[in-house]
Amino acid sequence: MSRPVILASTSQTRIAMLASAGVAVEALGASVDEAAVKESLKAEGASVEDCAETLAELKALALSRRYPDALVIGADQMLACEGRWFDKPTDKAAARAQLLDLRGRKHQLVTAAAVLLGGQRIWHSIDKADLVMRPFSEAFLDDYLDRAGDAVLSSVGAYQLEGLGAQLFTQVKGDVFTILGLPLLPLLDFLREHGVLLR
Repeated sequence: MSRPVILASTSQTRIAMLASAGVAVEALGASVDEAAVKESLKAEGASVEDCAETLAELKALALSRRYPDALVIGADQMLACEGRWFDKPTDKAAARAQLLDLRGRKHQLVTAAAVLLGGQRIWHSIDKADLVMRPFSEAFLDDYLDRAGDAVLSSVGAYQLEGLGAQLFTQVKGDVFTILGLPLLPLLDFLREHGVLLR
C-alpha cells in the first residue's frame, strides 16, 4: 500500500497538473515567509536556483512535520532577469510594471520541487526555462491586462503561457511543465519508484 501524498501548495495550476497526470494528492497550504527567506538568501549571495530549492524544501518541511507518514511535495518557482529576482505581482499596477521591466528581454524561470518523508528530504529536482518577451506596445499591454484579469496575479511572471500570455513572447525554450511551475516528469518517475503510480 502506497503512502498518502500531500502537495504543500494551493496552487491551482500545480493541483491541476498532478490531477491531469493521475496523481491523487491532498493540497494544503504551507506557512513559509517567502519574502524573508528570499531576502536572507540574496544577502548571502545565494543563486536563484538555491533559493527556489530552499523554498520548495521549506514548504514541504512545514507539512512533513505534521504528516510524518506522507510523501510531502514542495515546489517553488523563481523568475530572474539580468540578476534581478521577480515576485508575484500584488496588484494590476505591479503586474503592468513588471511586464514593462521584462518587455524585450530574456528571462529565466527556475522551478524546484522536493519530496520529504518524516521531515527528511528524499528527492529533489530543479529545472530551468528561458523565455524572450517581445517588445510589445503599451496599448497591447493594457488590453492584455484587461482581458487576462486577476489571473496575472497568480503567476510569478504576471503571465500564463498556456493562455493569453503566449502573445507576450517571441521565444520559449524549456519544458512546458517547468514553465507552469512543477518539474512534473521527474516527479512522476519518483512516484512510480515509490509505488504511488504503477510502473
